[in-house]
Amino acid sequence: MPVVAALLDDRAALVSLRRALPRGGPRVVACRTPQALERHLAHRLTDVIVLHPARLGDNGTASLTDRFPGIPILAFGAFRADDARALQRALDLGAAAIAVADVDDAVLGDMLARISLTARRREALADAVRVLRLDETMQRQAWDRLVTDVDRPLRTAELAERLGVSREHLSRQFGAGGAPNLKRVIDLTRIAAASQLLQNPGYPPLAAAQLLGFSSVAHLNSTARRIAGVACGGLARLGPRGVLAHFVRGKMRSRG
Repeated sequence: MPVVAALLDDRAALVSLRRALPRGGPRVVACRTPQALERHLAHRLTDVIVLHPARLGDNGTASLTDRFPGIPILAFGAFRADDARALQRALDLGAAAIAVADVDDAVLGDMLARISLTARRREALADAVRVLRLDETMQRQAWDRLVTDVDRPLRTAELAERLGVSREHLSRQFGAGGAPNLKRVIDLTRIAAASQLLQNPGYPPLAAAQLLGFSSVAHLNSTARRIAGVACGGLARLGPRGVLAHFVRGKMRSRG
């Protein structure tokens, strides 16, 4: 599951951030320095970056929005009345939202979920339930899980356990009613996630492959061709919505 990366000088704000996330949801990874944050982004799939607005655009984090423009940033911390200029600057530099410590704590979890990379992917793939013919409750529950857990290929047995059914029942029922088989839908969600990552200059194909659990760039390439009809070099142009459209147009069914 993607994580929330936080670079916050105020320990109380970090505690509030951790408390805001639901049990079983993404965990917070605290980064002590901008360099640690950059290293984290290279090694863990990140849903949101949380910074104090004074940090955004300073010497340590100036490259963030240039190298990772597709990773949402939440500006969060304690503010004084004279911090209005810093808040406006945070928005101008690309913050997706601003939250005030001790004021917005109750809605912080919802705010993070709303601006997250997962939420953007889910919105871009909103038509999937209809066009993939996921009409049954279990199909939709599986889809909801797959859209989130893209950092590695979920095994059918693991997904079935989470849904409280047998592996055989899940495999048989997921593809019922004209829906594509489960393995292809797992690959679809991961290639959609790859298309998001590759829109960031800081994520070349090798980094995207590693973050999403592909064994190599060649493996990412072959999966992208099978799902979307393009190599990974074309995924950034498509984005998740385009990946879905290409999949529906000709890649829903395996050949042979």
